[in-house]
Amino acid sequence: MCPPKNFVVEYAINPWMDTTTPVDTELAVKQWSMLRDAVTDAGHTVHELTPVAGLPDMVFAANGAFSVDGVVYGARYKYPQRAAEAIAHREFYQARAGEWRFVAPNETNEGEGDFTYLPEAHGGLILAGYGFRTEPAAHAEAQEVLRRPVISLRLVDPRLYHLDTALAALDDSNIIYYPAAFSDSSQAVLRQLFPDAMIADGADALAFGLNLVSDGRNVFLNTEATALAGRLADAGFHPVLVDLSELKKGGGSVKCTMAELRA
Repeated sequence: MCPPKNFVVEYAINPWMDTTTPVDTELAVKQWSMLRDAVTDAGHTVHELTPVAGLPDMVFAANGAFSVDGVVYGARYKYPQRAAEAIAHREFYQARAGEWRFVAPNETNEGEGDFTYLPEAHGGLILAGYGFRTEPAAHAEAQEVLRRPVISLRLVDPRLYHLDTALAALDDSNIIYYPAAFSDSSQAVLRQLFPDAMIADGADALAFGLNLVSDGRNVFLNTEATALAGRLADAGFHPVLVDLSELKKGGGSVKCTMAELRA
């Protein structure tokens, strides 16, 4: 995770960003700190990247890389405004070379923004989004680097421009997703692979409810997604609601702030 000490909206690279809307950076830091504390209170370890001046979107740390079993596939951002963020993520992993093997990408991809891993689904499966930020060629590259099968899913709603705004892993084998965020053929693939998936609606998705992080028991999600939180509780999960209203102005929520480290 990376504290949003430099967070502002000074450019617009997704439909949620409006450079005329004021951002309260101090409030963003407080909200982010509440999320970090909720994660650590649940027993998880949080490593923090040092914010870099001039990179206001570093708080969205999920986009910087994607790791599976100690191998890290680095990011190559689509927009030049964020390109230098990849350096900070690469340096984090390379400084821990005994724990991680970092592989630099040749193809455009935005890390966990467009990749998710389900270790117990079909023997270990990567779901990968494309259509707005990540190029399909990166899916093939990730498969070669990570040695896991990759399923390509086409995103079609520009408001849900990363996979992690439209789909999330609830545990090691199942998912929740919003069907209309995907092309018809991708919806068919998801139905075939995950017949027991939880289905979200448009209100859940546009509240950034699917931009969640689950450890299989605790589900950390945006306070706006109250209806979804109720459904998750009914399904046996423990929703942990956190207000990230300031970060939503940048087009992100809970999952966007976290790169999950899979050793």
